Amino acid sequence: MKNILLLIFIFIMASLAFANKSKKTNSDNKIPIIAWFSIPAEETTLHRYQELKDAGITHSYTPFADIESMQKALDTAQKVGIKMMISCPELKTKTEETVRMFMNHPAVAGYMLMDEPTRTDFPELGDWVKRIRALDDKHFCYINLFPNHAYLGRGTKTYEEYVNLFVKEVPVQLLTFDDYPILGDSVRADWYENLETIAQSAKDSQKPFWAFALSVAHGFYPLPTMEHLRLQVFSNLAYGAQGIQYFTYWTPPANTTWNYNNGPISHDGKKTIVYDRVRQMSNEIIALSSVFLGAKLVSVVHTGNDIPQGTKRLSNLPVPIESLKTEGLGAVVSTLKKDGKIYLVVVNRDFKNPMKFSLKASKKIKQVFKNGKIKSIISETINIEPGDLAIFSWKENQK
Repeated sequence: MKNILLLIFIFIMASLAFANKSKKTNSDNKIPIIAWFSIPAEETTLHRYQELKDAGITHSYTPFADIESMQKALDTAQKVGIKMMISCPELKTKTEETVRMFMNHPAVAGYMLMDEPTRTDFPELGDWVKRIRALDDKHFCYINLFPNHAYLGRGTKTYEEYVNLFVKEVPVQLLTFDDYPILGDSVRADWYENLETIAQSAKDSQKPFWAFALSVAHGFYPLPTMEHLRLQVFSNLAYGAQGIQYFTYWTPPANTTWNYNNGPISHDGKKTIVYDRVRQMSNEIIALSSVFLGAKLVSVVHTGNDIPQGTKRLSNLPVPIESLKTEGLGAVVSTLKKDGKIYLVVVNRDFKNPMKFSLKASKKIKQVFKNGKIKSIISETINIEPGDLAIFSWKENQK
């Protein structure tokens, strides 16, 4: 009887271990989805963090006033499987002590050092990153860069110089920048140029990059719609982004400069319509992680009568694609490589109108859908909804 009970016990423990391992593996196979200005310290409850996870969020960033608040949030986040970036004054004033305190906590994702540094900040930031990585090189150091339309006066002559000097002098493990492209009823003229610069720097330095989608209305930035979110997220992913960040999750206090309103969670802690949109967007990102996570950017070009500044026009098609046509404003056309497969990603650049799209291949290729379905095709003519995408794949050596 003892032997039978022992075998049952071993079987149960092995099953639990396998389940935990599978859970961890599945989590690791998702594109990181980060909430900026997430749950405030005074709202640190299990309910709030479960609500955050239900929105599809995997990583949380909130600046905390002290190390005790940071610890409480980490412990709460761990219970629902959310990772967090360490952000408290002690990370700066007592760097080594703080890193040692948190480095083995299961909920730690990395260390948030600074948002939008200038050129003069680079030497100090480089030293700070080295000090952290000397103790903990398992978790990333996070420093978010300016967008290209805001770098002037930050200490470099060009945006490319700003990004490249940062990469050279500050040894972070990943790149990240914020750029919110939808202004009123139009898209910033230089947004895709910004993506070009960051994607090229990430490729040259062999570092992944993360990008943003705006999820809170303020000033001349409108209430985010699904079309707005899709255009930002899918364009970022088409350029090779390996993480998607929402600015913001909790609606910041309104001030004289920015009338923040309608983030996913309102000023008074209630869900808004944007919460549901962010949750839907996050689910679409997660569903497409098998395509984008770990994919390497081969090329990215654009179609349309007028292509965005700083980008390249589609001129050559990858084998086995024989023809590719778009109507309307045009599309982002990206080629990615992953696990012996080539993915062709087509994003409708218009967030107001659907785009007619047609494609013809020399041999059968696969069309990949958000719901996980795959269809073999030779040719296809479809409407791609505003800001949305279509994905096709084939084996790398297929001709």
